[in-house]
Amino acid sequence: MTAAPEGRRDPSSRVYAPDFLTELFHKPLEPGYVAAAERRKQAPPSRWRRLLARPVSLLVLVTIGFLFAVAYRVTAAEEPSRAKARAGLIADIKQREAETDRLTDRADQLREEVGRERDAALSGSQASRLRKLEAGTGLGRVRGDGVVVRLADAPRDKNAVTGADAGPSQVLYSDLQKVANDLWAAGAEAIAINGQRLTATTTIRQAGEAILVDYRPVTSPYEVTAIGPGSMRDRFEESRSAALMREVARATGLSFGVKKAGDLTLPAAPQPRLRYAEPPVSPSPSLSGSGAAGSSSPGPSRSGTSPSPSGGGR
Repeated sequence: MTAAPEGRRDPSSRVYAPDFLTELFHKPLEPGYVAAAERRKQAPPSRWRRLLARPVSLLVLVTIGFLFAVAYRVTAAEEPSRAKARAGLIADIKQREAETDRLTDRADQLREEVGRERDAALSGSQASRLRKLEAGTGLGRVRGDGVVVRLADAPRDKNAVTGADAGPSQVLYSDLQKVANDLWAAGAEAIAINGQRLTATTTIRQAGEAILVDYRPVTSPYEVTAIGPGSMRDRFEESRSAALMREVARATGLSFGVKKAGDLTLPAAPQPRLRYAEPPVSPSPSLSGSGAAGSSSPGPSRSGTSPSPSGGGR
């Protein structure tokens, strides 16, 4: 029998490390749990322990039911106050809207009185020219033939499980913007959305789920009324926004329609708050240096740029 060469081991004496992954698949249960299960089989729980487990389970169930009952009573007790607060807010909103409408009507009456007094004070040609300018800028009421574009939200479908809205298609503020812009491009001379006259400073925005036209909320259905030439409808029908809204209506159920209308009356827009530009206060010229002494022309500004307000040197 020969000895194994130095530095080499006998293969029979090789020690293998345990394969933990294989052991985990062969014995997935912890040995301690296995031992506890064996002991339970050998020595089942006593009768008094089984009898004690039933009242404990019953007590836990009663406690959970009591907590649910208390939570329901608290929620039900707070519901009238929430409903009352909500009803108060709704009543306040309606009261403010009614007051706003009343003040708007009063402002229109006063504007008509001022217009009559102005026409009486001016000559006929001057008053006619002023009325034309007001009609063009949206500050005067206008009448004529035109087009009515009607947009309405799709019907609200309820979720069968939660009862919540299933997310229908709604008219967006950008849809109204596109329609108004294409009506202007088609030759419209005056436009109103749900009775709100559009001017050069009108804004159409989204505030939550509401659409605001000049900060006044408008709701579905939306009627975009435009006064213009007879060819305006055909030109608008060929516009990009009309094609887009027809496609959206076919895909989502949103309502979109265009029709001609005669003898339309668009109200005047509210009186705008005018802002006037004022030239900035130029810095005092520097008097240092020999060139400033006795000179009547001002020196250069501190920034080294032209002292003119526009900065263009004109």
